Amino acid sequence: MTPMHFTFSAAFLLGLAGLAFHRTHLLSALLCLEGMMLSLFLALSLWSLELTTAAFSPSPLLLLAFSACEASAGLALLVATARTHGTDHLQSLNLLQC
Repeated sequence: MTPMHFTFSAAFLLGLAGLAFHRTHLLSALLCLEGMMLSLFLALSLWSLELTTAAFSPSPLLLLAFSACEASAGLALLVATARTHGTDHLQSLNLLQC
């Protein structure tokens, strides 16, 4: 495994560990998801550069577009949660409540 592959794998795993173990605020969970998506974007971009083919060049842009949509939907959920519950703590959210 090259140092570049190790770096992107470590960045993805750190985001996954932060998402799994540090779930106090919704904003921190969204930032961990965004970090995971950015590490995937960089890894996919460098992978398409290593292959030197034009067939894989739209893939990173598609992933970046999905990442932007995910970030905007997450921010909208954060604002809606803060308005209805008064806080962004994940412990105060109950999905079974109307």
